Amino acid sequence: MRDEVFLRGDVPMTKSEVRAVSISKLELSESSVLYDVGAGTGSVSIESGQVIKSGRIFAIEKNPEAIRLLKANREKFQTENMEIIEGTAPKAMEGLAAPTHAFLGGTSGNVDEILDVLLEKNPSVRIVINVIAVESLCLAVESLKRRGIEPEIVSVQVAKARKAGAYHLMQGQNPVYILSFGGNEN
Repeated sequence: MRDEVFLRGDVPMTKSEVRAVSISKLELSESSVLYDVGAGTGSVSIESGQVIKSGRIFAIEKNPEAIRLLKANREKFQTENMEIIEGTAPKAMEGLAAPTHAFLGGTSGNVDEILDVLLEKNPSVRIVINVIAVESLCLAVESLKRRGIEPEIVSVQVAKARKAGAYHLMQGQNPVYILSFGGNEN
């Protein structure tokens, strides 16, 4: 889905090209139970909802502006199986059904604690983590290494054309590291 179709405001959003790779790495099915941690505008939740028909989506978010946008985007795209969970993970994940899949787009520095809860709820959960900062990448990799988990790591660098007179100039976006692991293959 194009980024422009989402109501966004000033809330961070996983861009369409990165979202496409991330959702592909999630390996979702019709009956998946997805946790979208740090859901932002809900772009990952909404687009995942096109695959998840009989399952559930929990969009977990702490930012009040993002929660407003999550509600508006859920209504716009009629993603009825998406439940918005207000709060900070991992505390906000208490009492939710066990996930089959989890997308970590924003962890507020709680990646260790979030992974503990996810893996306790379902040791074979399929997890995709997106990070931009090199320090965040190091923290995530170290956290996984302590658990004996070797993730697949993909770096995605996207540049989009911007018209400048008769020319098109390419403008780069932040590179994003996508870590994925778990599920039936591991």
